[in-house]
Amino acid sequence: MASLNRRSALQVLGGAVAGSMALGVARAADETSAKAPRIKIGQIGVGHAHAKRQLSTRRESPDYEVVGIVEPDEELRRKAEVLPEYQGLPWMTQEQLLNVSGLQAVLVETRVKNLLDAAEACVNAGKHIHLDKPAGESLPQFKRILDWAEKQKLFVQMGYVYRFNPGVLLLQDLLKKGWLGEVFEIHAVMSETNTPEKRKELAEYPGGVLFELGGHFIDVIVGTFGKPEKVTSFSQHVSPLDDTLKDNMLAVFTYPRALATVKSTSVEVEGSKRRHLTVCGTEGTIHIQPIDNPKIARLTLSQARGNYQAGVQEVPLPKFDRYVNETAEMAKVIRGEKAPDYSYGHDLAVQDTLLQACGLSIQ
Repeated sequence: MASLNRRSALQVLGGAVAGSMALGVARAADETSAKAPRIKIGQIGVGHAHAKRQLSTRRESPDYEVVGIVEPDEELRRKAEVLPEYQGLPWMTQEQLLNVSGLQAVLVETRVKNLLDAAEACVNAGKHIHLDKPAGESLPQFKRILDWAEKQKLFVQMGYVYRFNPGVLLLQDLLKKGWLGEVFEIHAVMSETNTPEKRKELAEYPGGVLFELGGHFIDVIVGTFGKPEKVTSFSQHVSPLDDTLKDNMLAVFTYPRALATVKSTSVEVEGSKRRHLTVCGTEGTIHIQPIDNPKIARLTLSQARGNYQAGVQEVPLPKFDRYVNETAEMAKVIRGEKAPDYSYGHDLAVQDTLLQACGLSIQ
């Protein structure tokens, strides 16, 4: 199992998820912030769906000082300037931001088509970055960014939303302990309902709805099994709307003794509420639904393990805020207080697998 030596500070304790786990990193960072200087950070772009929350969470954290915002698109900037998340911050050019004295990190939150160019400029300037997803359409450019970041010992934090999800952390703990046996199946559904305006935006990318959403679960799959031997993708346009969006997609990932699938559509009524993750092993199964802010995980075991009984049971999960936890993680990594939870190689493998799942070139 790849990547299961992560999160020493966030491990599941005993047979249940500790109630303080979801905020543990944030609290530890708060305690550290009283002793360490604030990290100077800026943001390039406001066009990404996660841009406002990424920025507001850094502004609320005692670990950071937000020094400026970049948005060359005049329409996007006008819309952002009136929002509370951006009030009181200086707007500047990318060159001006990257030359701010003492700047250490940048949130890269542009439209997807501009993410890699902005990220590369930041890494070339010697800055740590939070890079939102998906990591563009050029695997060679993404690899170049990661390689240069690694040489400079710069942190590249990817914006995959389930890395601090308590259900996923519980899964990782069960896998580490071997309590699910040999895992042979992962099934994930990552859907939503899109407006015509959002569909038009997504249709700019030939990877379809899976390109927008699939990386979140591919991150989990690659973290569990590693890079797949084979990727098989299926795509359809099923909406009556006259656009080019691939809005009904399925990817199958083949491993020597396992299969994993990610299903994604943009036409399911309240599709985001049915997002779920199921992992099956020879000794047990875990099902998490809904995956966003889950309250319970449904766990089935062939025999008693730790504090868990044989058979079916519901495991309560604590409330969490993914932005708070990743904000805290970034501060601790930049200060050298912990190693990154995910390697450069892992992030490259996720992007490689995502592009293949969307039927896109990896050359």
